[in-house]
Amino acid sequence: METVDNAGAPGARARRTPLTRAQITGFWGAWAGWTLDGMDSVIYALVMAPALTELLPNSGYKATPATIGLVGSILFALFLVGWGLSFIWGPLADRFGRTKVLAATIFMFAIFTGLAATSHTIWELGLYRFLAGVGIGGEWALAGTYVAEAWPEDRRKMGAGYLQTGYYTGFFLAAALNYTIGAHYGWRAMFLTGAVPVIVSIVVLLRVKESDKWRQAESRTEPAAARSRGPLSEIFSPRYVKRTTVAAVLLTVAIIGLWAGAVYEPAAVIQLALKNGMSKPDAIRMASIATGVLSIGTILGCLALPPMAEAIGRRKTLAIYFAGMAVTIAASFGWAFYLPNGLTPFITLLFVLGFFGGNFTMFSLWLPEQFETRVRATAFAFCTSVGRFVGAGVNFLLGAAVLHMGTLGVPVALTALVFIAGLFVIPLAPETRGEVLPQ
Repeated sequence: METVDNAGAPGARARRTPLTRAQITGFWGAWAGWTLDGMDSVIYALVMAPALTELLPNSGYKATPATIGLVGSILFALFLVGWGLSFIWGPLADRFGRTKVLAATIFMFAIFTGLAATSHTIWELGLYRFLAGVGIGGEWALAGTYVAEAWPEDRRKMGAGYLQTGYYTGFFLAAALNYTIGAHYGWRAMFLTGAVPVIVSIVVLLRVKESDKWRQAESRTEPAAARSRGPLSEIFSPRYVKRTTVAAVLLTVAIIGLWAGAVYEPAAVIQLALKNGMSKPDAIRMASIATGVLSIGTILGCLALPPMAEAIGRRKTLAIYFAGMAVTIAASFGWAFYLPNGLTPFITLLFVLGFFGGNFTMFSLWLPEQFETRVRATAFAFCTSVGRFVGAGVNFLLGAAVLHMGTLGVPVALTALVFIAGLFVIPLAPETRGEVLPQ
């Protein structure tokens, strides 16, 4: 079989460009931040019930299951609004560099996650989660942009897969912490563990070097029209407006599906475990195990996506992952959740749901390929922010639907329809397989 080397010459065995120490250090700094970001994001889902059970009476409300579900959804919607406002980090990163702004995002979400442990009312918890969301929302855009620019062309696609595993490793880490620290010391201790990323932010600031592509872009003289518009206006110029719009829609689809499953998965597992006769502490531990299963599946999905995208293209690969999400969300929440002994099939389906949840890797790989360096971070941050705003609204509607229908499964299962709609949008996106990262 004929092989191709890095330069594209036929007849030679493919060889990867070696990574420099700076590239390795930069990747691990970005990966660690993204891991702790994922851990922080899922902590709330794991501790929502015990935290609100304590804080609702302090705020003048009864801690009934319906109220916990509704207020929990509202607070998570606030968190997603904070994520949405994180588009501010993109223009800052395009102006001042990736690493400085990346460190700032990590520091912000760590501080306000830790402060959530001091909450006495739902209002305080909502404020801290909103501000933590602003920090968390910028991390993915900046980490994904940095790795795409810092790694050599023949390795950056797989680098996107490696990077995305960090977020779901964070899920697994949060589940492990909840199984141990959370089960013994409560929800406040869980939020305190979210302050650890402060150390990572300092390491990123001191040890990670700025990407050469950003330095080169800064040194180039841009056309006067581009300078006057700025990066946020530029991504809506005739050159980029279609790409920006389509990418934002596709990310919105992915975010709605991720959070419908991830936020309600622990509550669904706890309900199924209690129905099976487990004690409440054992049910909480089972939710941690289920989150770990979901995380392992997602990590595998992240690693499988880049080779598939290189083999069959970006659009076909995303279509496969979206179709998989539609089927498994409907099957897990619409079918297994209602079985008399549904705990085992539900958790089994969570693994498959997790695998297709690795669709987020596509955006870490694909978005940087669609925009040039001077607007790349802005475009990445904006497209992810739009999805979070819409996701916040959908999450609020889901909470209201759960309260109105008196069941968790059907409202979440209906989010499968969003992925079916996304299949019709994918053909509008540019196919960039085989193209190098634009300068």
